[in-house]
Parts: sequence; C-alpha cells; structure tokens
Amino acid sequence: MQAQLQINSGALVPSPAGFDIIVYAAPTQEEKLEAMRLWGLDVYDVESALDPDEIPRIEYSSGRAALIWNWPRNAAVADQIRFDVASMGLFLTQGKLIIVTDDPRVPFSAKEFAGASSALDVLLRLLLHTVHHYLGHLPVIKQMTVELSSKIGASMENKYFLEMFALRESLVYYLNAIEANGAVLAKLRANAERLALPPQQVEFLHDLILDNQQCARQAQIHSSVLAGLMDARGTIINNNVNVLLKNLTLINVVFLPLTLIASIGGMSEFTMMTKEIDWRLSYSLLSIGMVLLGWITWAALVRILDKREPRRR
Repeated sequence: MQAQLQINSGALVPSPAGFDIIVYAAPTQEEKLEAMRLWGLDVYDVESALDPDEIPRIEYSSGRAALIWNWPRNAAVADQIRFDVASMGLFLTQGKLIIVTDDPRVPFSAKEFAGASSALDVLLRLLLHTVHHYLGHLPVIKQMTVELSSKIGASMENKYFLEMFALRESLVYYLNAIEANGAVLAKLRANAERLALPPQQVEFLHDLILDNQQCARQAQIHSSVLAGLMDARGTIINNNVNVLLKNLTLINVVFLPLTLIASIGGMSEFTMMTKEIDWRLSYSLLSIGMVLLGWITWAALVRILDKREPRRR
C-alpha cells in the first residue's frame, strides 16, 4: 500500500499531487521497485526496512540519511499473547521522507505529529511516537503479569506459565529494540550539524533521548521482575503438584487397611459370622467401623506428617 502525505498548517493530509512524505506500507514487488527507481534506494535498504530482525542503525551518504528503526507491533492474540517488534526504514532524501515498513499501520493521526513543519520534523515526531508506543505497552504487560501470577498460584498446569514465558520473551525483544534505538538516537544527535538541525529540533531530540532512556529503564525493571516471578511461580506449580500427590497417597494409604479387612473377611464369611444378628444391623456396624478406621488412619498420618515438617524446617 502506498500513501502520499503533505504538511499543511502543521497537519499531515493526504495529497495525490505534491507531497512531503510517502509511505510504502507492506509494499508489493512493484512498489518496492518504484521506491528504488524514484528515490535511489537499493535492494539492501528495502530488505533491511522489511526485516523484523534488522538491527537499528543510521547511515549518511551523498546527501541522503537512511535510518532503520524498530517499533512495536500491536499485540498478537493466538494461543498466547505476544508483543513483537517490527522494522521501519526512514529515508530523508531530496527534502522528503520516504517510509518503508511491512506493517500497514502508520499512525500519522497521533497527537505527536501536530505542529510538524518539515519532513525532518515528522521523522523526529514519528520516533517519539514509537517510544510512547513502547511505554504504552509496558503497563499492559505488567497488568497481564499480575493476572497470570494469580492464576498460576492455583494452577497445576503449564498453560499460564507458558503465557508468562511468552511475555518474558517479548520483554527481552522490547528491551533489545529500545536500547538499539537509543544508540541510533545518540548517533543522530552527534550528527545534528550534518542534518542541519535547528536548535528547537536539537532540543526535541534531546528530550526524545531522555524518553527512550526512561522507556529502557522501565522495560529492564519489568523484565527483571518477571524473571523473578517466573522462578517463584515455577516453584509454586511444583509445590501444588507435590501437595496433590501427597493427598492422593494419603487416600491410598487410608484405603489399604480397609481393603485388607474386606478381602480377608469377604462377604460370605462376614455373613456367616454375623448370622445371629440382623443383616441390616451387622452391615451398618461394619460400615461405621470402616469409616472410623479410615478416619483414624487419616488423622494419624496427617499428624505424623505435620510433626515431620517443622523438623525439616
């Protein structure tokens, strides 16, 4: 998909004729060839912009600035909720901004773009928008972590634990992308004179770097907390399984003497031994005796186990 935008009174509006920004979102092969032919991009530039594993970087050559930037995708909900990272190619050439990305959404309607005055200004505001997008996802990940933690506390399955692992993996990718973007911003600030940035844009870039650093710190904190929670919750799952096995073992032990009594006496022998007693009374007494024996066995086993646990501690 191709879109052409023009800066008009501080706003970005579609413009089929003259334009300042052109977007190739999820481009077809014909659109890729057009971008290379019209704007001097090569195959490496286009493929790097569409590769989600590409490392962010910035390059300068013959009056053109090429920037590869990582930005967050919207959350994908399938078997597990995942937060992935996509790549975006930003190319400043001939006073225009060329954007190449495999994601069809480019949110130029966001408030960060209000008041833009040039293609370079739009580029900086787009970088700021992606940083805010990362910051917006971090509280969502935190809330999901809290919900999964409460579910894992009462679960003996790996389903919720695997969802938490997917969140942990997403945070690792987020943190790597944010820190790599920070290196690009630092290099961009170091080459401010090369891009002829005015003082207000240099100040804007400085604030952008601070926001990105804050985002990286928050992502690092969330990742560390989630890693600790995963270790603790894995132990809780194992403990829940052990408690279940313990209870099942106690039930089996309780029924062992009852099974032994029933197998030794048998129904025919018991009837013969109690032939002088009404069968309704004899079987009622037998049932009561079996229940009492089972309860006494259970209470004794629980008491023995409770005494052993403080000794182990």
